[in-house]
Amino acid sequence: MLSYLHAFHAGNFADVQKHAALSLALTMMQAKRSAIACFDTHAGSARYDLGGDRAQKTAEADWGVQKLWAAKSELLSSDWAPMLETLARWNGLEGPLKLYPGSPAWFAEFHRPGDAVTAFELHPSEERHLADWARERGVKVRHEDGLKGLLKCLPPAQPRLLTLIDPSYEIKTDYEAVAQTLLSAWKKCRHGVYLIWYPLLTSGLEQRLIDALANPGTVRKILRSEVRLNQAPERGMVGSGMLVVNPPWGFDDRFQSMMADLEGPERLGLSSTLDWLVPE
Repeated sequence: MLSYLHAFHAGNFADVQKHAALSLALTMMQAKRSAIACFDTHAGSARYDLGGDRAQKTAEADWGVQKLWAAKSELLSSDWAPMLETLARWNGLEGPLKLYPGSPAWFAEFHRPGDAVTAFELHPSEERHLADWARERGVKVRHEDGLKGLLKCLPPAQPRLLTLIDPSYEIKTDYEAVAQTLLSAWKKCRHGVYLIWYPLLTSGLEQRLIDALANPGTVRKILRSEVRLNQAPERGMVGSGMLVVNPPWGFDDRFQSMMADLEGPERLGLSSTLDWLVPE
């Protein structure tokens, strides 16, 4: 249950999609001054060494964020700028990336006075690393199940809400648990923006999540973005998906343009689709 470590996968193509969605949502929401309560249900570590043994064992970043970074001057969408500026602050502008920020670090990079960032992490060693990093960065760390913890924190004191839900889905029941948590959270805070990441698998298990949320009688206004590898493995993850509940106005067109920048063999070697799983 606690065997998953994201360090083996940090900066892969799924992280590029996930953190692009998170960066765009934060940028668009912060166009208004009112404070945002930010929650990260499965935070992991805030900092990943792309030259470390774990990252090098899989080398997934080489086909993900490293390819994005190498093509940074050729990207057509200007919405990549906040994400690229963050990577530059962590690494400088020259050469390949050495460090990759985890999702709590992305939240912290966009943190403003008045905003609140709460990161949940259940894995003991990951939580210790996260807590050490968070002490001077205005991030509150809670060592507990993020799905249950999120519901205890809603509705937040701040007038707006942004939540990232991205378990590893190593446990098959996570798909139903995420759907149920989203439904419960939405009832508590219907105006909140919720980002839900999920893997696209050869087994098709992700359909459990999609089917649970596709009923228009439950959560409304769910945008679905999926990217699929053009040369997919025979087993395991063949793509990556994001559901965005209550996206800011215009998010769909802007995010679709970002994902189009990743298409083709000269970029990340994937194709992208975007539609409304549940309309407003």
